[in-house]
Amino acid sequence: MKFIKSLRRNEEGATAIEYGLIAALIAVAAITAMQNLGGEIATTYNAVDTELGVANGNAPNGV
Repeated sequence: MKFIKSLRRNEEGATAIEYGLIAALIAVAAITAMQNLGGEIATTYNAVDTELGVANGNAPNGV
């Protein structure tokens, strides 16, 4: 009987699961943000590359 009562009071497992869920949520949010930011950075670098090519007298790809 004491063992069952101690299991009811023991919340360490529940706390660990909560922390795990929070960590997973943060990881998903970080991955999503990095994917969006990565696309924007690639677009910016491509625009800069094109402008530098034009400034140096080189025609951009496909033009």
